Amino acid sequence: MDQMISALGERDHALLVDCRDYTTTPIPLPAAVRIVVCDSKQSRQLAHSAYNQRRSECETAVQLLQAALPSIQTLRDVSEAQLAAHAALLPPVIGQRARHVISENARVLQGVAALRRGDLLTFGRLMNEAHRSLRDDYAVSSVALDTLVAAAQAVPGVYGSRLTGAGFGGCTVSLVAPDAVETFRHAVSAAYEAALGIQPDIYVCRASAGARATHQLDDDDLA
Repeated sequence: MDQMISALGERDHALLVDCRDYTTTPIPLPAAVRIVVCDSKQSRQLAHSAYNQRRSECETAVQLLQAALPSIQTLRDVSEAQLAAHAALLPPVIGQRARHVISENARVLQGVAALRRGDLLTFGRLMNEAHRSLRDDYAVSSVALDTLVAAAQAVPGVYGSRLTGAGFGGCTVSLVAPDAVETFRHAVSAAYEAALGIQPDIYVCRASAGARATHQLDDDDLA
């Protein structure tokens, strides 16, 4: 995903990536919003081993659900209604992992629809729901990330906030009204320092175009 957005990103657009066929669709972002990234300064020490474990748990969920849904290949093929109907097939932890993936797929599509109609309130709510799901069902958050997200969500003018990336450290991303950015900086920094004794690095961003060639090499350049 990192490589795709770096190469295919468009200014003031999000990028919808279909991880089954690798097609991409740019989705317009409203101009009157800022993307604010907060670096927790906590390394992702568990991310690699946890990724493999979560992948295994999701594969187990598919195998168990195939008893009732033989045509499914991945959790993407399972609806929220189907999961609810066949939840008894899954042990509790496996059920939680499946619920996160299936509900997150639904949130992505709902988020695309919200952005297309310029509905930042709905998109922000979906971000908040995504963080709760990552924290509670997928179990990849941390005290540091939860602290940043809670502090961000408490600031007026913040539409939504969630962890981003693999979890267990790293960064959060928040959608913030431009006139709330300075309040965000001060409030989130103060809350995080009070809780963890360090200040986060905060980056105010806008979606930009991906990498582009600006000069074509010729034989003289390669000599």
